[in-house]
Amino acid sequence: MEELYLELKDKEWPFTGTDHDRNIVRSIVVDDDGHFYFVRAVRDDEFGKSTLIETAGGGVEEGEDLETAVRRELNEELGVEVDIICKIGVVSDYYNLIRRHNINNYYLCRISSFGDRNLTQQEIEDYHLSTLKLSYDEATAEYERCRCTPLGRLIANREMPVLKRAKELLEI
Repeated sequence: MEELYLELKDKEWPFTGTDHDRNIVRSIVVDDDGHFYFVRAVRDDEFGKSTLIETAGGGVEEGEDLETAVRRELNEELGVEVDIICKIGVVSDYYNLIRRHNINNYYLCRISSFGDRNLTQQEIEDYHLSTLKLSYDEATAEYERCRCTPLGRLIANREMPVLKRAKELLEI
């Protein structure tokens, strides 16, 4: 199956240009029982007040390759070691409010072991990150529930097609 590539626009806030691109890695994480793992973020910032579901991931550090970045981010945010099954694809999207273009590199990963999370102070204090273990149907319902906020809609628009593709890849 060929890699997914999506280009999405931010229809929540007016476009006034971008001042930076952010190279990001994200992952659809699954265990041996078919459960999916996400992070829950509770936010109150320039995007507004919201409680969201999101794939684990984050920025790629300078000199870091994408697979190393995926493993690092999943270890930090979920406390897991993973086997990378495949690259799902790339979603290019924009956060007009902060003038940022995101290049989201998505991977499908299977958990090989669990350990302790290693969250940053911002992830603990500002986003109150926690782990969600959900079935596919529970995850899609949670993304739909989060569409009540502008940021929730941006994230759901980006991640729902990737989650759907991951489910298809797992069923092959």
